Amino acid sequence: MTPSPDAGFSRTPLLDRVLVPADLRKLPEADLRQLADELRRETIDAVSVTGGHLGAGLGVVELTVALHHVFDTPDDILIWDVGHQAYPHKILTGRRDRIRTLRKPGGLSGFTKRAESPYDPFGAAHSSTSISAALGFAVGRDRQGKTNNVVAVIGDGAMSAGMAYEAMNNAGAMDARLIVILNDNDMSIAPPTGALSAHLARLVSGKTYRGAREALKKLGKKLPRGWFDKARKTEEYGRAFWSGGSLFEELGFYYVGPIDGHNLDHLLPVLKNVRDAETGPILVHVVTQKGKGYAPAEASVDKYHGVSAFDVATGAQSKGKAGAPAYTSVFADALVAEARADERIVAITAAMPSGTGLDAFSKEFPDRVYDVGIAEQHAVTFAAGLAAQGLKPFCAIYSTFLQRAYDQVVHDVAIQRLPVRFAMDRAGLVGPDGPTHAGAFDLAFLTCLPGFVVMAPADEAELVHMVATAAAYDDGPIAFRYPRGEGTDVARPERGEVLPIGKGRVLREGSTVAIVSLGTRLGDALKAADALAARGFSTTVADARFAKPIDTQLILRLALRHEVLVTVEEGSSGGFGAAALSALSAAGALDHGLKVRVLTLPDRYIEHGTPDGMIADAGLDAASIAAAVLAALGQGETPLAAPPLRA
Repeated sequence: MTPSPDAGFSRTPLLDRVLVPADLRKLPEADLRQLADELRRETIDAVSVTGGHLGAGLGVVELTVALHHVFDTPDDILIWDVGHQAYPHKILTGRRDRIRTLRKPGGLSGFTKRAESPYDPFGAAHSSTSISAALGFAVGRDRQGKTNNVVAVIGDGAMSAGMAYEAMNNAGAMDARLIVILNDNDMSIAPPTGALSAHLARLVSGKTYRGAREALKKLGKKLPRGWFDKARKTEEYGRAFWSGGSLFEELGFYYVGPIDGHNLDHLLPVLKNVRDAETGPILVHVVTQKGKGYAPAEASVDKYHGVSAFDVATGAQSKGKAGAPAYTSVFADALVAEARADERIVAITAAMPSGTGLDAFSKEFPDRVYDVGIAEQHAVTFAAGLAAQGLKPFCAIYSTFLQRAYDQVVHDVAIQRLPVRFAMDRAGLVGPDGPTHAGAFDLAFLTCLPGFVVMAPADEAELVHMVATAAAYDDGPIAFRYPRGEGTDVARPERGEVLPIGKGRVLREGSTVAIVSLGTRLGDALKAADALAARGFSTTVADARFAKPIDTQLILRLALRHEVLVTVEEGSSGGFGAAALSALSAAGALDHGLKVRVLTLPDRYIEHGTPDGMIADAGLDAASIAAAVLAALGQGETPLAAPPLRA
């Protein structure tokens, strides 16, 4: 909680006085250094309790203070790309009293969120959207005759995505009044060169230089065309030569930088200058350090990008209870085993080598893994090209990020029936990361594609088998989805068996109720069967294994021998259950009194929370499955009452 100013000694006396950015703007510039130090301490302390993304936020503490001091937020629009950088921003914008609820059920989102605060004008989670959104805000402002500023803050990693350049190209062509802050905390496009760099950045962003430049441009237009173009390019390249900004100039942006993002004496005058500029898009290149001001985070940037709760004094992160292996590591081990046996296997990641487990693959096969950056569209078409050359590409991408490359999945892979293997991590609900990172839609958007094979393992052993199945399958594209987190700790083989395509399995035989699960809901389906058995209802439990092609023979057999058939999947409507209904309808199995229930994620976004809590909220836990069966049997309340028919 926020310390009270009269509660005695406080480690954050200035921050205690800043409830909203208007309070920050009342402080003299001489106090901003201390405020930044206090904000950094508060960020470290808060994330030590909640976990979350730490390194990027610590790197933009001074930049956050400077932006809110110089710009009149929220009237001036400030858009953060991704949202990993936004924890200090949340503390300064009226949410400090809730910052220790970050990513917890009912608490603050780990990303910017429009519904959470007027200081979050645009929601973020997926990368590289800020410039496009900011351009939309800028054009909307101009069409309404307003004069406020629009600022986008984008990290250098996000600049590996083509969308950022598409937006810059559009903004440059429109000559939109827009400010982009490039937070260079990793690529080091060009290092700041101390006082000289700061002086030059201040000079070229100032009104005098820009005014003289505009006057000379008007004069130059009276010269012959060739002379004017040469003069313009000489000025642009001369200004960009020492800074590395010529690429941005070519896209139509006025480039300023690089400047030290931790030096407020450098930041403040430049931000004031670009704030007061009246025309055209401007890019300010700010160099920062991830994890700045916290030694463990500075020393290990990758480990402190996203953290669990940790001890502030030592930096040691809580490991939780030792348990079953994570599905991600199971996938990585299985892929390594297959790659040892087949040198044609290669792996592709889109800037998530550790998140997808491919860092382990790269240790054994460094020349067979490709990190393409935040460029999912390119990753998929690149994989298609590899497949066309006879290689066996495994494209390991989070389910939620594969959405960004759907057109390429359809046109470059599916239509050409190229055998690209898609390993979709983080399928289903993902706990603290919330709806923006949930893998809710992959079953629906892949099973509708002709010729696609789509699998979902019920446990770790099944995942090993599905990796082997994908490696052996050469007849077209094949995908398998698996969740975030730990498995069930079942025994798993060193190398998987190739599964018969489109065939499920029956784990328990009954006579009244049939529950067909796809993926890791199988454990809850078995628990639901136990609960139903205790009430006298004999229950069959089957593992579908394949969402496409579905095991039509299995589905029809269960339909003919049971009173109730329930399908369960941790995905949106339109996936496995919809395919099962279509098969039953085509066979006429729905014409004889069979009661069918399709359990999917509900038609709404489920907010961040604990994994178990989110599954219960979605109606996919054991109790909810049993309740749906009982309602179908007339033994309980129907979850959704049908609306009355209109006369």
